Amino acid sequence: MKKNLVKLFLSLFAVAFVLMPVSAQNGKIFPDVSANHWAAAQIKELSQSGVIVGYPDGTFKPDDNVTRAEFASMAIRALGQEHTTVAQPVDFTDIAPDFWAYEMIQRALYFELISCPPAGQAFRPNDPVSHSEAVSVAVNALTTETISTAKAKEVLRHYTDLLATPDWYLIPAGKAEILSMNVNIPNLPLALKADKPATRAEIAALLKNMIEQAKLNPNKKLAEAMRKKTGEGYVIPEAFVQGSVGTIPAGSIVPIQLGTAISSQTSKCGEVYFAKATQNYITKDKYILIYNGSELQGQLIDVRYGKLFIRNGILVLNNNNIVTTNDQRVKLSAVGEVCKKKNWFVAFLRKVFKGEKLKVLPQGTVYIKLLQPLKVDLSNGWIIE
Repeated sequence: MKKNLVKLFLSLFAVAFVLMPVSAQNGKIFPDVSANHWAAAQIKELSQSGVIVGYPDGTFKPDDNVTRAEFASMAIRALGQEHTTVAQPVDFTDIAPDFWAYEMIQRALYFELISCPPAGQAFRPNDPVSHSEAVSVAVNALTTETISTAKAKEVLRHYTDLLATPDWYLIPAGKAEILSMNVNIPNLPLALKADKPATRAEIAALLKNMIEQAKLNPNKKLAEAMRKKTGEGYVIPEAFVQGSVGTIPAGSIVPIQLGTAISSQTSKCGEVYFAKATQNYITKDKYILIYNGSELQGQLIDVRYGKLFIRNGILVLNNNNIVTTNDQRVKLSAVGEVCKKKNWFVAFLRKVFKGEKLKVLPQGTVYIKLLQPLKVDLSNGWIIE
């Protein structure tokens, strides 16, 4: 009796642990970015989504510069296009195919974020990206209204360095201003700083602005890439869609296929299991929420022997995380209990005589229930929260 009570306590503790709020460590801001830093919110959001990353020592260095190669990579990740395949790459004199950001730069060219240069031109990947270059990339990601130079000067009239701004940059800066995308540091004079290097904090704020605008009016190539993907699969009736975001509500039930066997007679509490989705999870309108092949992991939180006349076997699973086909690992809290299908007569016998043994072989299916909602970008499968 005491042993059973201990197991029950451990099971309840494990479920309670799953339901606890995300720890402070997961939501921690970088040690060199204070909570009241003007770009703290943007830095935190983009770092959590993997658009920007800190340094090996755990810092962010918000006032450091960003190279052109780094910015091209950040912009592509911000738009969710890091897995796009480019069939015809462009050659640069200073970038070889083995350069760390080669593929990202090619994607930036493909989506017309940066202009295709004349043959044999250098990209200058290690030069700091300037404000004018960064803002131009952000504007190029969008479908925007045509404006004149005169209109651009009108909307930019409050900037202290307008007269020193290069003519070529006036229209991109004007479009950015109309869309509230220009980054202005609080308590400092308004300045376009066209030729000055942009800091990591400024880039984070600009990318956040670009993301929001790209959801509304992406350029033609991005619009095609960002459209909501559809397919066949397991329908989650409760799932709903708002814009390009699909939500799987808490309480939704989904099937997973186990990669390892579990049994009420041989498995132990705390034992880790691995599983995967063997079909897409989709909405009623066939928008893909979770892709076939996504991997799940969890542990057994309640295992009890099936003993004749004493107890039916019990197997309770607690899912902890999911690794999507985008290689994104996020928390996915869900629980599931292994049960056998029984007709009324067998169910009656098991109630009276007990002793049922439970077992799920590799590739067997178990259904789990989500304890927290899951939001997914339907254009690329990226889990938002």
